Amino acid sequence: MKFTNSPTIPLKVGDTTLTLQQDNGSMHVGTSVWPCSLVLTKFIDRWSSSSSSSPNYSTILDFRNKRAVELGAGCGAVGMGVYLLGLHDVVLTDILPVMPALKHNLKKNKSVLNKSLKIAQLYWGNHSQMKALSPPFDIVLAADVVYLVETVRPLVETMRELVKDDGVVMLGYQVRCPDADVLFWETVREFFEIEKVKKEDLHPEYAYEETDVYIFRKKKVNNPIM
Repeated sequence: MKFTNSPTIPLKVGDTTLTLQQDNGSMHVGTSVWPCSLVLTKFIDRWSSSSSSSPNYSTILDFRNKRAVELGAGCGAVGMGVYLLGLHDVVLTDILPVMPALKHNLKKNKSVLNKSLKIAQLYWGNHSQMKALSPPFDIVLAADVVYLVETVRPLVETMRELVKDDGVVMLGYQVRCPDADVLFWETVREFFEIEKVKKEDLHPEYAYEETDVYIFRKKKVNNPIM
């Protein structure tokens, strides 16, 4: 597992290396590069270009003509990573205090990204901010976003509102707060079918013992018979 407290973290995605700069002394969790973001990015990197039919993630990771949004983008690892892997219509979101770190990392990697990626301020559950993103999206990305009980329901509500009925949520996950963990899975099960990616399907160099990748799909809503 290539995770470090170093101020600068290299992350190879495809044939390109991103340089992620973090500030572990900040008061905001979004200014650190957490293992979940690396695990999720490298999982996508591993299978997005794979010709293997087993396991088959080809439908999810076929990024042609798809739109994506990242929640709690932080330093931008996942959003920049999927952009390099061909998901070019992606918007990275976070709260206002984290924006300087996100903008700094996007600027730092502009030479390898070859463009300025779209960013937007988003507080989970804020319907006007969600509407401004022009949902729905084919893919909602998030990593290490469950750590406070009070943000769980707004987070799940945001996932539900932003993702298409036939879209997916891809989540890098690690237990940070037991109470938030319990509430999160209770809430998610109300609205989504849950698929846990097998450990052996994660990138072998980024298979952190405490971190998992999940894929959520909206539950089908049966219209009542009139």
